[in-house]
Amino acid sequence: MWTSAAHVNGIIQTVGADPCVGPRSSNMGAHMGAPLPRIIQWFKTMTTNEYIIGVKYRDWMGFNKKLWQRSYYDHIIRNENELYQIRKYIMENPLKWHLDRENPEVGL
Repeated sequence: MWTSAAHVNGIIQTVGADPCVGPRSSNMGAHMGAPLPRIIQWFKTMTTNEYIIGVKYRDWMGFNKKLWQRSYYDHIIRNENELYQIRKYIMENPLKWHLDRENPEVGL
């Protein structure tokens, strides 16, 4: 049984929202426009449900209690250079999986 939480990197673009505008007074700390916490919650819920179906009916490897880690790291990309650097990180990150402590094969 796999005991590690899933890890994914990605970029979410909010169309028609200005993430650089300050928080709303009624919801301090929230992003303007699309509610990022709700987007992440929906993504985690839907992918977990699909994975459970895969475990039950497609012989996928099971997981212990939670598929996803509780929190997430977000960052507002403010310019093209940041976007390039983050894209590069996302592309190169899987190459380091063999060294990651979350990889169940590292301890073998």
